[in-house]
Amino acid sequence: MASHTVPAVGEFLPRDALAWVEEIISTAWTTFKPGGRLHPQTFIESKGHLVVEAILLALISYLLFQGRQKPQRRKERPLSKEEVDELCEEWQPEPLVGKLTAAQAARPPHVITSVSGYSVEVDGKPATSFASTDFLGFSNLEQGRQVCEEAIHKYGVGACGPRGFYGTMDVHLELEAEIARFMGAEEAILYSYDIATISSIIPAFANAKDLIVCDEAVNYSIQTGCSLSRARLLTFKHSDLADLQRVLEKVAAEDKRSRKPLNRRFIVVEGIYASLGDMAPLKELMALKEKFKYRLIVDESLSLGVLGQHGRGAAEHFGIPPTAVEIVGASLGTALACIGGFCSGNREMVDHQRLSGLGYCFSASSPPYTAKVTLETFRALREEGPGLRERLAANAAAFRALAAGVPGLRVVGGEAAAASPVVHLQLDPAPATVWSHGDGEGGWRGLCHWVGGGSAVRSWQRESHRACLPRVKPYLAHPISRRRLPPCTPPTSRPHPLHPLHSTRRATCCWRGWWRTS
Repeated sequence: MASHTVPAVGEFLPRDALAWVEEIISTAWTTFKPGGRLHPQTFIESKGHLVVEAILLALISYLLFQGRQKPQRRKERPLSKEEVDELCEEWQPEPLVGKLTAAQAARPPHVITSVSGYSVEVDGKPATSFASTDFLGFSNLEQGRQVCEEAIHKYGVGACGPRGFYGTMDVHLELEAEIARFMGAEEAILYSYDIATISSIIPAFANAKDLIVCDEAVNYSIQTGCSLSRARLLTFKHSDLADLQRVLEKVAAEDKRSRKPLNRRFIVVEGIYASLGDMAPLKELMALKEKFKYRLIVDESLSLGVLGQHGRGAAEHFGIPPTAVEIVGASLGTALACIGGFCSGNREMVDHQRLSGLGYCFSASSPPYTAKVTLETFRALREEGPGLRERLAANAAAFRALAAGVPGLRVVGGEAAAASPVVHLQLDPAPATVWSHGDGEGGWRGLCHWVGGGSAVRSWQRESHRACLPRVKPYLAHPISRRRLPPCTPPTSRPHPLHPLHSTRRATCCWRGWWRTS
């Protein structure tokens, strides 16, 4: 077999072409080799870089000083009046609220025709109210009516101006001094609207550079205040101190790693949670906030007048001194049965809100007669409060015991929340599906909505609104006697297809917030 060899490149090229290629390579190497004519070092030594720099400078100057060219706008013919009217007629806005179902449309709203403390008249029939936060029965205080009438004759019915201008009257200053004395604080500030109180307090002290850590079950007013502050927001599981410590340790580790500048930091909780009716573990919270150097904001709206030796709220109930909690806010519309809210604390903190509290600066001051009535209510709270709170605690314990005896109901909070007059009941076990308002004749629609508002809990850890799970949140008052409490066993009737509890029209009235006595 013959052997094959690979021919050299030179065998395919003429001798003249091969010499030409060798000459080009040699010339290029001579030009660009170190020391060559076009080597970068030689180019720099011969000042050739100045030519390149001059060209770049001229290009930059041209770009800087050239005239701006604005894009030409396309001229469009303006619409005529007839065309505008035609477009307006064709536009169909979407409804803000969807159409009512047949069951919703067939159910008329409840109308209250008379109020006498815990006894009310609903749709012309007497009932016992479980929907009012008048825990101590101060809404029908006889001395309050007399003081109110005298104040109307003296001051009129409205202040007609914000506090910072011409809306401050002597009764407002007197009430702020009384609140400060009652709460054991240096000073207090009065807000005209209770739901705007905590929503104004939080943004007055926190901004986008600060940090807020709050319980995931806080009320709507606190949520609004946190949103308005634009601060960084972290939440921990409801009343879970271990989870709170985890969050605080995580923040501390981030600060150590990134060396962030100092900022203001707050822990926000409620004395009695409006969503679940249990109490915040303030004593343990105090230890954590001191360890990690946080300030504590407590909303005492539902615990004011109800908890503590003097009725100052949950902080006093747990033996915490008044000055240990940096910021305390509360509503005057719950146990005190008045209007407005307040914030108490040291003098610098309160004075800061007089220029930064939006609800204080931009709202008309509360009517003078409401301030006089609130003063009278505080007097009654000092004199009659201990006996009223004792009876209220007994009613709350009795109701919780009765509710715990109902098969299929679970009382939220357990023994730790025994003193709370806000009772939160849940079906146990929960049904597999969420009930609609039209399930059954009467059904358990009242478990989804109680008189005064829905009881669906809002959580920032999940969706902004949870589904309307079957639950009920009755409020207890001190005058309600045990015989007016609902029976501890459900009536026998046609069972609901989703739960073993039975339903009748009478039971539905109870779960909606009213227990009819006839």
